[in-house]
Amino acid sequence: MRSIWNGSISFGLVTIPVKTYSATDRTSSVSFVRIHEKDGAQIQYRKICELDGEEVPNEEVGKGYQAPGDDTIVPITDDDLSRLPMPTAKTLSILSFADPDEIDPLQMDKAYYLGPNGAAATKPYALLREALEDHRKVAIGKVAMRGRESLAMLRAHDGALVMHTLLWPDQIRPITGVAPDDVELRENELTLAETLMDSLGELDPAELHDDYREAVEELVAAKLEGEPVAPAASGTSGAQVIDLTAALEKSVRAARGGGEADTEAESASVTPIRGRKAAKKGEAERDAAKKSGAAAKKATGKKTAPAAAKKAPAKKTAAAPKAAGGRAKGTSTAKKTASAGTSRKSTSTKTTSKTTSKSTASKSTTKKTAAKKTAAKKTSKRSSA
Repeated sequence: MRSIWNGSISFGLVTIPVKTYSATDRTSSVSFVRIHEKDGAQIQYRKICELDGEEVPNEEVGKGYQAPGDDTIVPITDDDLSRLPMPTAKTLSILSFADPDEIDPLQMDKAYYLGPNGAAATKPYALLREALEDHRKVAIGKVAMRGRESLAMLRAHDGALVMHTLLWPDQIRPITGVAPDDVELRENELTLAETLMDSLGELDPAELHDDYREAVEELVAAKLEGEPVAPAASGTSGAQVIDLTAALEKSVRAARGGGEADTEAESASVTPIRGRKAAKKGEAERDAAKKSGAAAKKATGKKTAPAAAKKAPAKKTAAAPKAAGGRAKGTSTAKKTASAGTSRKSTSTKTTSKTTSKSTASKSTTKKTAAKKTAAKKTSKRSSA
């Protein structure tokens, strides 16, 4: 591992020479280059001077400072910066020690490993590391790296010292307008949420990986081999209103690995919530259905179920099948439908028979009329003869 900065830690009158190493590696993340879609060639970015329009080589690129809201640019050289009074240019000056909980994670910027620079720095390095571990404290100080001064936090981690550069307090944006207004939460919802937190268990860092990067690598491999690209799985929309209590209950069952997650999946399905009154009405109906279902199940389990069913009032008997999934209602509806179908068939048969009889009568009448006309014609012929 190559060091990127050499300096020292100032701890009172103790100076600890250290080497700084980057603790993170972002090169493994997905990155794309810009290309010309017409021919697939990569697009290059060149440094062009705004005055003469010519390309500027890297050795002629310098620094300049432009104040906010001002068009004037003031050139700044490395010599100008080197003359600035900056005692933290090569030293991490520890200002105080604090509890780790006092540091807002929003201030965390970049992380660096610090290692002793030379044999003479080994003992004071180990002393500061052990003191931070035993006292459960972090060191807060200031350090100048790469042309700017930053706050820094020093902590012991896995046998080494780790430095985190921190953002200044005025670099943290206010949270005004982000958080929702006062929301009423029921006690059982909070209890279920805490139970779910306890049921999820500990996190195994070995199981964490970048799924998106793997998908991109598979896509690139498929394109190189000329294979068709598999379509992406369709996901559900995240803008649905859910029954919070039911969803929490289902999540707890799934986290615990219970078998009830499949049998009672319907109770945790996504359902619209139409206001407080509708929610209370729905809860009352669910409670009544559960009670009726339990009563029906208890009555079904006994040997004297038929007698009990006869003695039970008509309303309760109707409520039990409704809680059991609406079978009685469906049967009654089926009977009504069947009887309606029978009556329709009977009516259709009657209508057909009537139509047939009418048709037969009309045919008979037609024959009689034709016979009369024929007889009349014969009679007229005889009389004329």
